[in-house]
Amino acid sequence: MVSIGSKALPLRRHRTGNFVGDSIMGEDDLSYKQGKRKKGMNRKGSRDGHGFDGDNSKKNASGRRSDGSVEARNTSMHQNTPVSQTTFVRKQVDPEMAKYFLEIANLFESSGVDLEERSVICGNALEETRGKEYEIATDYIISHTLQTLLDGCDVDHLCGFLRSCAKDFPYIAMDRSGSHVAETAIKSLSNHLQDNDAYSVIEETLTMLCKVVVANPVDLMCCCYGSHVLRSLLCLCKGVTIDSSEFHGTKSSTVLAGRLNFKASQRDGDDSQLHQGFPDLLKFLMAGMLNCTRKDTALKLLVGNDEELLHAIPILLGCTKKDIVEGNYIEMAVVRDVGDLMKETAFSRLMEVILEVAPEILYNEMFTKVFKNSLFELSSHHCGNFVVQALISHARHPDQMELIWEELGPNFKDLLEMGRSGVIASLIAASQRLHCYEQKCCQALAAAVCSADDSPRLIVPRILFLDNYFRSEDKSNWTWVSGVKMHTMGSLILQAVFRYQNLEAVKSTYAI
Repeated sequence: MVSIGSKALPLRRHRTGNFVGDSIMGEDDLSYKQGKRKKGMNRKGSRDGHGFDGDNSKKNASGRRSDGSVEARNTSMHQNTPVSQTTFVRKQVDPEMAKYFLEIANLFESSGVDLEERSVICGNALEETRGKEYEIATDYIISHTLQTLLDGCDVDHLCGFLRSCAKDFPYIAMDRSGSHVAETAIKSLSNHLQDNDAYSVIEETLTMLCKVVVANPVDLMCCCYGSHVLRSLLCLCKGVTIDSSEFHGTKSSTVLAGRLNFKASQRDGDDSQLHQGFPDLLKFLMAGMLNCTRKDTALKLLVGNDEELLHAIPILLGCTKKDIVEGNYIEMAVVRDVGDLMKETAFSRLMEVILEVAPEILYNEMFTKVFKNSLFELSSHHCGNFVVQALISHARHPDQMELIWEELGPNFKDLLEMGRSGVIASLIAASQRLHCYEQKCCQALAAAVCSADDSPRLIVPRILFLDNYFRSEDKSNWTWVSGVKMHTMGSLILQAVFRYQNLEAVKSTYAI
């Protein structure tokens, strides 16, 4: 490519500087403080989940050893998944290349380059990286300049860079600095999709990347840096904004708001769709993920594709492919196993997502076969109660509320005594959303905290200080102590009750 303008930097085809031999770069040895967030392995006594009730080697969170090498993770959880055992050694960027990128950085900072010149400089510089993409992308200083180049180059040079480093893409994505480069490249691809003529070349490039990722997705999913890159790649294939909150970790407060009707359901619509995406590549990526782990992420990306969900969910529940027929998606033979698995931490989280995304026909079948006549037992369990909350929050019809009420309505007091206020909160919110059993929920809640001999004026304070009240040994003489913190879930329950249509009846019951 010919340089344009006096300030455009030419290609450096003939180098006279000495190449520094293989050596280990120490920059990434600095341990990233945040590291990989540890997921709670025991939901008992924890309220920070999606529900309401809720050899130490010298490697850092990206999988890098203290000597600068990167080793693929191995996990006993996925013994059938091919895991690379290759140790990837990083070479140091040679001084001449570092100087070249410094000149580019200084040139861009001078603001003396027009758009046409900038594009040519970016293209020239990206061609210079060929064969050295990993070293440059993972260099703490030079990687920032590389991000600028990827953001400012044309689609041909962008795709050329990604195709050239495709085999090293997972290693780049799992690096502290390289992950930012990978995400910038993906966002740049998304921006270039505004040009319809670029679709085919971008699809070819993404196909190469996806094949490399699917060969061993576990490493990316388990890395605090790589997981963000993988989500961005999934969003690009889905056709939604790269930073769409729908496919990044949903905060528990967001789930809480949804279950208490404080925000519109995600299923009601999503305005983040940017382009048609790459549906075949999306299915290819998710198939690889479903064979490994983090099935919840893949399922959320299938929202709206009922055919795929009707195929994937029964398999996740233990059904074989030959068992899956319309009207009989879940075999009775797996029901008992599913019931037991919902009492385990990991599966209970997966089941929450399944209930969130399941098509109505499958939700109805799970409701009847898996949950009917076992709601109170599950609600009593420290993991199972989260699943029941999700089930109630996604109930579709009043007849489902009738079955839920029959099993849980008479047990409000028991649930509160066990600390399962989240189940009651979900039930009250569902009754308000479906406009049924509102009065019965209101009365059952009052009866759970106040006997017939007590003044109804005690109902509200006892709900506001729910834990403090139920921990009291002498409940008949309980009173709140000045300075005691109100119970969060109790406050939200009252807020939901006061949103009932017949507010006057609520006021009468609670003596307000």
